[in-house]
Parts: sequence; structure tokens; C-alpha cells
Amino acid sequence: FIQMLRSAKKRDVLQLLRRAPEEMLPFVVEAAVAAQSVASLAALSDFLDFGKEPKSLLEKFLYAAAFSPRPSGELLRLVLDKLDGKQLAPEVQETGIVAMGSLIGKLCQQKLCGLRQEVERGVETILRGLRGAEEESEVVIYLLALGNAVLPETIPSLLDHAEEGPAPITAAAISALRRFPARHISGKVKQAMRRIFHEKKKSYEKTCRLAAAEILLDNEPSPMDVINILLAANELETETATFLLLKVQNSLR
Repeated sequence: FIQMLRSAKKRDVLQLLRRAPEEMLPFVVEAAVAAQSVASLAALSDFLDFGKEPKSLLEKFLYAAAFSPRPSGELLRLVLDKLDGKQLAPEVQETGIVAMGSLIGKLCQQKLCGLRQEVERGVETILRGLRGAEEESEVVIYLLALGNAVLPETIPSLLDHAEEGPAPITAAAISALRRFPARHISGKVKQAMRRIFHEKKKSYEKTCRLAAAEILLDNEPSPMDVINILLAANELETETATFLLLKVQNSLR
């Protein structure tokens, strides 16, 4: 079916979308995303009205885009165009932001990062949204999107949120940082993780401290880091201390 859609003309795909029975429509939308031909994406662009379609169908489209294994720049552009400046249901908006991050990350894995204006536009959309977000839950969604995108230039923003945010924001920012390969866990990142784990600036929730310790232990820890984490473990409750000891043992192997 997907092969058929890949060779179909735009008007044929559009006709299929318009005539599909309601219960089949999510499947046809997913297949059109998977086909990723110029015609199938153009048909989806004409068919999907983000102001009118039921939320479930829009979310199905966004999930299909997010889970696409080798997305194209055109697919990212379609998602950006559909989300741009629209008043959307919060669930659709959130799914769209996370999908955007996922598409950017996969395009960059394909070495298409610098070649695509869409990537630049997507990153700017996420960062602008993060700067303007007022609700804690909104900030967390944008941080999740940055975690999906895994772009080194967003690390300073992630570090700010990790150190300064309330617990859910700190947790989301550290979770995003953990997705970066070791070469991007610089001295600056490690310094911030030390401040969080040892609570140099303020107190942090246990889960946030453990996540910061994990970044330190998973990325070529210095002997001093290992010693300081072990000393700090003595002051923590048994379960947490045991977890840290196991992490230390694993990192020394």
C-alpha cells in the first residue's frame, strides 16, 4: 500500500484521503506519511486542516511524523507549516513540538542538519517557544523537544534550565542532556552537574541529583568526581546510596 502511494499522483492520494471511511482514515494518514513522496505530502498538506480535523487524527499524523525512521526535510516543513501561528488544542500543540524535535534529531543523524533551512526554522521555533513559555508544563515540553533534537548549540539553554528550574524543569533538562554523546559533555556541563549533585547553589530533589551524578559517572569521570560522589553517598538513604555505588562500580569497569 505504501509502495502504491509512493507512485501515486497528488490528486489520487487526496481522493483516497477524502473518500476513506472514518475508521480507516488514521491508517491512510499514517501510510501517506510513511510514503513521504512529494505527492503524498502535498496531499496531506491540502487535506489536514489543523483548525477543523478531530484532535485524534492530527495527533496520529504528528506521531507518524515523529516516528518516521528516515524523515525528509519536506516532512519537517509540513509539520512546521501546520503548527505555525495556529491556535491549537494543547495536546496537539505539545505532540507537535515533541515531533518537531524528533524530526530535527533524525535529520541531523542523516547529516542533513546544516543543509536544511527547515532544521534552522524548527530549532528557532522550539527555542522561541521555550523563551516565551510561562507554564511549567509548557517549558517541560520544549525541553523534551530539545532532548529529541540533540543539538549541541542548545546545551547552554539546557544547563540554565537544569540549574535554575523547579524540580520538573530540572529533571527534563538533565534528561535532555543525558541524550548527548560523551563528546558534548564538556567541562562546563560537568561543572553544572557537580553543582546540582552537591547542591552548591540550592537544594535539588533526589531524582535530579541522581540524574546529575549519572551524567558525571557515564562520561569519563575524574577520580575526584568518583571520590566526592562516594563521600556524598554516605549521607544519603540506603537505597539511593546503593544505586550510586552500583553506578560507580559500572563506571570503573
